[in-house]
Amino acid sequence: PPVPASAPAASAALPPRALGPPPLRLVSPAPRAESGKLSTAACLEECGPEDGGVPADAVLAPLREALDACRPTVQKQVCDDIGRRLTVLGDAWAQGKLSAPVRKRMSLLVQELQQQHWDAADEIHRSLMVDHVNEVSQWLVGVKRLIAETRSLPAAEPAAATDGSAQAGPGPEDP
Repeated sequence: PPVPASAPAASAALPPRALGPPPLRLVSPAPRAESGKLSTAACLEECGPEDGGVPADAVLAPLREALDACRPTVQKQVCDDIGRRLTVLGDAWAQGKLSAPVRKRMSLLVQELQQQHWDAADEIHRSLMVDHVNEVSQWLVGVKRLIAETRSLPAAEPAAATDGSAQAGPGPEDP
């Protein structure tokens, strides 16, 4: 009998604290504390309101290039599915159905993909799926698959790598 009497008193004391404004403010920085990789995406959302106008082509063109790079080694059915999902992404973008945070994170994801920062791209993908599932569920699966397939391509593909000098064997051999 004493347990049920004390339980309501304890639970009644918790909700007022949980509903106050300070905890709501603490919820926003939490993703940054969990992963340093998300801090860039979070900063893009909070620091750069002018970045809301990311052009669709700045995101879609590199994704389609990555898909084209995968075509020789990836099953046609998989590539066609990714292509369809990228079309859904493009349509949603063109129709203004994507929020500024989603557009910004997708821009960042593409940058990470181009620099072959696979884990960072995957982390941004996860944050989009968690934070904006209703907005991205139709096409983000294709982006995830594209990250995975691009990651498993032979190492000869790094056209976007900035540290190509370390891999460039032909330089010393030419003259």
